[in-house]
Amino acid sequence: MHSPKLPAAILLLCLVLPSLCRAAETAAPVFRAGAATSNITPELGGDIIGGFLPFPATHVHDELHARCLVLDDGKTKLALVVCDLLGVHRSLCKEAANLIETATGIPATNILISATHAHSATSAVGDAPRKYGSDVELTNYQHFVARRIADGVQRAANLLRPAEVAFGQVDAPEHVFNRRWFLKEGTVPVTPFGKTTDRVKMNPQAGSPNLLEPAGPTDPGVSFIAVREPNGRMISVYSAYSLHYVGGVGAGHISADYYGMYCEALKRLLRNSENDPPFVALMANGTSGDINNINFKNPRPSQPPYQQMRTVAEDLAAKVHGALTNMEWKTNVPLQAGYREPGIQWRAVEPELLSWARGLEPTPWGVRPTKNDLSTIYAGRIQRLAEAIPGTKAAVQVLRIGDICIATSPCETFAETGLEFKKRSPFPHSFMVELANGYYGYLPTPRHFELGGYETWPGTNYLEPQASVKILDAAIDMATQMATGTKKTSN
Repeated sequence: MHSPKLPAAILLLCLVLPSLCRAAETAAPVFRAGAATSNITPELGGDIIGGFLPFPATHVHDELHARCLVLDDGKTKLALVVCDLLGVHRSLCKEAANLIETATGIPATNILISATHAHSATSAVGDAPRKYGSDVELTNYQHFVARRIADGVQRAANLLRPAEVAFGQVDAPEHVFNRRWFLKEGTVPVTPFGKTTDRVKMNPQAGSPNLLEPAGPTDPGVSFIAVREPNGRMISVYSAYSLHYVGGVGAGHISADYYGMYCEALKRLLRNSENDPPFVALMANGTSGDINNINFKNPRPSQPPYQQMRTVAEDLAAKVHGALTNMEWKTNVPLQAGYREPGIQWRAVEPELLSWARGLEPTPWGVRPTKNDLSTIYAGRIQRLAEAIPGTKAAVQVLRIGDICIATSPCETFAETGLEFKKRSPFPHSFMVELANGYYGYLPTPRHFELGGYETWPGTNYLEPQASVKILDAAIDMATQMATGTKKTSN
């Protein structure tokens, strides 16, 4: 008896349902985030490689991790990974990125993998600098690290959930010091090459009366990206600070240095950080190729192992935690990624220097050198550098997270380059992360090659003197394209 009304009801549904479907299709996508960690602690017995005299690891003080954050704006996904390692070779990063892309669909160019430069970890750089090349066969440990990075990113992607983002910065100038110093005339030591042409000294004697002034600035800022559930608990904090490392570990100890301690300290300060899924902190290295934690003018007394790195870590964590209470949170956060290999050359070796190197018997690879072997160590490095094919595949990457911009360098980058990027970037919140997507030695700015010093020596510095200019220009160009929407930013 009600059949006459059915056509009208059906007609109404036919009119309303398409509108509802269109509304659902045009609804703003939900921004999501997820974070996880993977243990990358090596076996004992491998060489800890933080200095000229590698020595075997005999104890694990604290575990090493790949700390992973995945972001998703509904159209684009980014993965940010920080590894508790001195460096990561380009080939390791490529393998990890390929594994991640296969497992999650995140494009390899959207994956930022960086190392902290902890000097208390065994090598994930592989044969560098024994071989100067952008592509190498991976060691067993490098394969292990690549697999664990991929696992961590996949787990972070599994945990994607609605989120909001905020940017913050706090200053901590008391922990950063430029380690390159002008000294009184006649007091700069002779180089391993038998020359006295250096005008500055890396890590001079602290408190020396010969100190004049530092050769460059410091960057005191801790830049950080905070991610939380909407009006809820924290998911992750991705931080970057321009401090080389702190050191002061036990003999033969593996440790994540202050980077790992900061992550644990920030986790302890946050309420509900142990809930399921747990909060994950990341501390990347900013631009600290010429920066360390030694006050050369007013040196501190010697301290027990781990005390100084814990002091630095807990102070930074407290400063960042305090800033989290006054943040501007956003859910409309567009994501973009740019990636280039800007045609950087290996450093050319002058004929006179190569002749000097060939006149010495290099320290054989695998033989443990002594502190008296600097000349023969560099003789080998210079001869190998002279044999490198001209071009590298050194990568520069730029990630956009709303009004935040992260640029990368694959080197131990001087602080002034990071400061220049912050100044020139078109985004209101910008910073650089070093030792990303590869390892290519130190990256002085051109003026520092005139000053000399350890970081500019061939065999410590691998790339052409204009490399820092090319890297910075590529980063600024990609950032500008993102800000203006002029063209596609990924290769």
